[in-house]
Amino acid sequence: MAIERVTVIGAGDMGHGIAELFAVSGYSVTLMDKFPQALERAQGRIAASLDKLAEKGRITKEQSEGAKSRIAYSSDMGKAVSAADLVVEAVPESVELKKAVLGEVSASAPAGAIFASNTSNIRISDLAEATDRPERTVGMHFFNPPMLMKLVEVIPGKKTDPAVVQGVVDACAKLGRTAVRVLKDSPGFIVNRINAADTLFFCLLLDRGVASPAEIDTFARGQGLPMGPYELLDFVGVDVGADSLAYFASALSPEYGRGTTFARMVKEGRLGKKADRGFYDWSSGRAEIPKVEATDKVSIMDIFALEINESVKLLEEGVGTPDDIEKGVVLGMNRPFGPISVAKDLSNAEVKAKLEELSAKYDCSLFAPARSIVEGKLRDAIEGRLAAAPGQRAAAASVEGAGPTRTEGAIRLERLEGGVARVVIARPRLNLINGEVLDGLDGIVTELWSDPGVRVVLVTGEGGVFSAGFEMTKFVSNAAGMMEFARKGERTMRRLSEIPKITIAVLKGYALGGGLELALSCDLRLATEDVELRFPELTRGLVPAWSGTQRLSRLVGLSRASSMILACESVRGRRAYEIGLVNQVVQAGDIDEQAVKYATGLAASEAPVAVMLAKKLLNKGTEVPTDVGLEMEEMAAGVLFGTEDLKEGISAFLGKRKPEFKGK
Repeated sequence: MAIERVTVIGAGDMGHGIAELFAVSGYSVTLMDKFPQALERAQGRIAASLDKLAEKGRITKEQSEGAKSRIAYSSDMGKAVSAADLVVEAVPESVELKKAVLGEVSASAPAGAIFASNTSNIRISDLAEATDRPERTVGMHFFNPPMLMKLVEVIPGKKTDPAVVQGVVDACAKLGRTAVRVLKDSPGFIVNRINAADTLFFCLLLDRGVASPAEIDTFARGQGLPMGPYELLDFVGVDVGADSLAYFASALSPEYGRGTTFARMVKEGRLGKKADRGFYDWSSGRAEIPKVEATDKVSIMDIFALEINESVKLLEEGVGTPDDIEKGVVLGMNRPFGPISVAKDLSNAEVKAKLEELSAKYDCSLFAPARSIVEGKLRDAIEGRLAAAPGQRAAAASVEGAGPTRTEGAIRLERLEGGVARVVIARPRLNLINGEVLDGLDGIVTELWSDPGVRVVLVTGEGGVFSAGFEMTKFVSNAAGMMEFARKGERTMRRLSEIPKITIAVLKGYALGGGLELALSCDLRLATEDVELRFPELTRGLVPAWSGTQRLSRLVGLSRASSMILACESVRGRRAYEIGLVNQVVQAGDIDEQAVKYATGLAASEAPVAVMLAKKLLNKGTEVPTDVGLEMEEMAAGVLFGTEDLKEGISAFLGKRKPEFKGK
C-alpha cells in the first residue's frame, strides 16, 4: 500500500509539525487550514525549524531546502485532498469538529486514500462513522513535538482493514518513528489512558490543598523528571488536560470528572504557556517557578501505583501488550522506564495496598486496584499471561494474597500466601526429569528471580514421590549430545542454586539420580523418614552429571559421598539428617503441608537482601581462598548497613515484635 502524497488538515502546533516530519522524510505534503493566517504562521515556523535543524547539523542545507519545497499550503479542502494517498486530520480535540472535517475529507478524497486521525483520546470507530469508508480510517497519534518525539500510536477502528494498519505502520518506519499498534480501540489508547489517571490525581491534589504546584513540581524534578506535572500541563495547555478528563468522564467513567481545579482555570483563561499564565507566569517565554521545598505529601510510589494500575486495566481489556505499554510510556512520555518494568520490582501486595490507600484518601474508585491486582495476578498481567496460552494454565487462587497457578511444560508453579511459591514436578508416578522439565524449571527460575512478592521457593513432586531421576527412555544420539544434555541440566541446577531466594527441596518417596541432584541444588532439604536417596548412575554405566559429584562431597564430605556414588549406597531420611544431607526430618503428617508452614515462617522472618548476600557468600565462599571469602563478608556487611531492612530488624528486635521486611 504505497503512500507518496500526504495531506495534513490543521496547521496548529501538531499539524505543522506532522507536515514538517513527512516533508523531511521525503513525502510530498499539502498542509491545509481554512484560516490563511494559520497557514502563514505555520509556514514561518516550519522554515525556522528546518533552518535550525540544518544549523545544528541534524540535516543538510540541501535536505532543509528540499523539505521546504515539498510542502504546499492550501485553504481549499477539495483541492488539498484530491490527490492524497494519506490524509492526516490534526484539528483540535473535539469529536464534533473532527467528524465534520473527516466527513468533508471523505467527500473529496480519492477512493484509495487512507484517513488518519491524530486524535489523542477519541475512539477511532466513532470518528470513522463520519466517513463513507470506515475500513480505510485509522488512528495515527503523534506526540508533541512530532519532530522530536519518536512514538506514533497506530489504532484500528472496529472496521479498519488490517492492510491499512500495516500501510500506516510502514509509513511510520519511513518517518523514523516507532509505531505501537493498539490492539483495541479504546479511549486514550495506551499512553494517554495511563496519563489520564495521573492527570486526575494531580488535579485532586490541588482540589484538596495537599501542596502547591511548585512544591509538587520540585518534588517531581527531584525524582529525575525533566518537568514537573504542572509545568508540563502549562506547556501542553491546561485546557488540553481539562478537555481530556471531560472526555474520559463521558466515555469511560464519571470518576474522571471529580477534579475541579483545571476546569476552573480554563474558565479564568489560565491556559498555560499559550496564554502566558497558568499555574505559572510564562510571559518571559519560560515558566517562572517559585523556589520552594519539595513536598513530602506525595510519593513516587503514588504515581507508580496509578500507572501500573492503568496498565493492568489495559492488559485486562486487551488494548495492548506489556511490551507495547512499556514502549509507549518510555517513548510517549519521554521516560527512562515505564510502568511494566517498575511493576517487576514491586510485589502485588505493595501495589494493591498503595492503590487502596489512594482510593480511600481521595474518595476515588478509579484509583482502586484493578481486578487482576485484587486477585493477586499482577505478575501474570505484566508478563502477558492473563489469558490461557499453550502449555500454560492460569486460575485465580482461592485465598486473598495468593497468586495464580500455572504450568510450564511439566512443571507447575503455585503462588501461595506469605511470600511462598511452590514449584511442582508434575509427571506422576515417578516425576522423571527430561528436557521439557528442565526447560520448564529454567523458565520458572527466570520468572521468580526478580519477583519481590516471593521470598521462599519450595521444590517438590506431584504425589508421593519427589523425583526418581533422569528419564532414561529419551534417545541421545551421540557423546556430544549426551554432553550437551548434561551441560543443560547442570546449568539449570546452578541457576536454581543461585536464585536470590531461599529454596527448599521437599523430599518424599524417592529422590534418585537427577532428582537428588535437583534437591542438592536447593539451599535446604526437608525429608520424610522413609524417603530413599540414592545415586544409581554407575549401575547404568553413567555418572551423576548434573553437579551431583561436586555438591554431594561438599555437603557430606568425600568419604560419605564416595559411598553414595561409587557404592551406590542408599540413604534413608533419618540417616541423611545425621550425615548432613538433609536439614530436617518430618516424622509424621503431610510433608508438603508442613513444608509450606516452614517456608512461610522463613519468608516472614528473613530479610530478603540479607538472604541474597548470604547465599552468594555460601555458594562462592567454597570457590575462593579464605581471606577472599572474609573480604566478601565484610563488603556484604557494609552493603546491608545501608538497608531499610537492617533498621527494621533492629527496631523490631528492640520493640520485641516481628519485623516487616520490605527487601529494601
